[in-house]
Amino acid sequence: MVADGHAVRRMLGDPGFRRLLFCRLASQWADGLFQAGLAGAVLFNPERQADPLAIAGGFAVILIPYSVVGPFAGALLDRWDRRRLLIVANFVRVLLVLVAAAADGFGLSNGPLYAAALLVMGASRFTGAGLSAALPHVVEQRDLVTGNSLVATLSSVATAIGGATAFGLRNILGAGNVGSAQVTAVAIVGALVSAMFAAQFAPAALGPDEVDEPSQAFTAVAKGMVDGGRAALRVPSVAAGFIALTAHRIVYGASLLVIVLLMKYTLHSHGMLRAGVGGLSEVVAAGAAGLVLAGVFTPELVRRFGRPLVVVISLLAACVGLVAFGLPTTVPTLLAAAFVVTFCGQTVKLNVDAAIQRDVADQSRGRVFAVSDTVFNAAMVIGVAVVALIVPMDGRSPGVVIGTAAVYLVGLASYLLVLRAHPNSPR
Repeated sequence: MVADGHAVRRMLGDPGFRRLLFCRLASQWADGLFQAGLAGAVLFNPERQADPLAIAGGFAVILIPYSVVGPFAGALLDRWDRRRLLIVANFVRVLLVLVAAAADGFGLSNGPLYAAALLVMGASRFTGAGLSAALPHVVEQRDLVTGNSLVATLSSVATAIGGATAFGLRNILGAGNVGSAQVTAVAIVGALVSAMFAAQFAPAALGPDEVDEPSQAFTAVAKGMVDGGRAALRVPSVAAGFIALTAHRIVYGASLLVIVLLMKYTLHSHGMLRAGVGGLSEVVAAGAAGLVLAGVFTPELVRRFGRPLVVVISLLAACVGLVAFGLPTTVPTLLAAAFVVTFCGQTVKLNVDAAIQRDVADQSRGRVFAVSDTVFNAAMVIGVAVVALIVPMDGRSPGVVIGTAAVYLVGLASYLLVLRAHPNSPR
């Protein structure tokens, strides 16, 4: 068995871990459904038009909250009871999802719709960061890599199921404004279930263990961001991991925009494989398969080869896979590219998350995760924005494929330089 079966059984036997896991799965399902509903509303709604910049705007709406809200989340997660924040964030998310659904249903322009969606994703960011920071409170340190892989894998499956649910409901409820609004509103179910599981924890059960924040909230936010960055830089394994992850997310964002354009405007169905909105569903499925397998294999790969070598191999494999499968520009090869890039990227992320959870003190962990979210998603926004300015409407651009693949090599070189500058750092 690739994963540590004893560790998995040990964790699943802990009621606290199960509650946190179910809280995470419900939240991720809601995120997947909402994001897919938003994508359907913007990309494949016959009542709306989408060009590369409009599509990039949709991606930015989903991702910017991870960067903007991240500093606030980090400061609050290391200052207030994480259980309480999880409950409040989920209930706020319910209200905001209904607002976003109303904006879609009334046919408001992309601007108001994006603004409402921006608030939804901001609330979701509190939930995601809180769950990541709380994991070490329900998992023994020796099981963190396996636990993180298990949670990330199942969460990715839940997100994919949420996305598939949205696409299925879209076929039933319709592709117009009203149908899209109804699909989006269903996301409140996951947020409510997530809040219910969070409420089952005792107060302070999820940390933080110690609080060193100033009394003023805005000062805490600013200080939290700075301190989170400093805490990350003090740990070479985390600092190097941020570089590798940034390279991957730039490439991932650029590639995703190109795939959306190709599926919408250029590609044709290939046997059982579909283009259009059906093709995007297949891309989601291919990516989900990559996420699942990364979660299954990463713990064993790390045990055998260590984190640095696993990250190096992942970056190289992603670079080669993107060029090999991205240049032919057919539905089957794009699905293969989505699988390889997602598998390798998730492997890198699991290693970075494990480094934060293992090598960063608990009183700083929430802030470091907030910085990680900021870097992680700002990089994807950069990748999407840059490519949106240069890619043609039909998405065909070999130069973009090769150029983005080269970003992996730059990230790899920088990753190795940081580790070699600190040879005695935790590995």
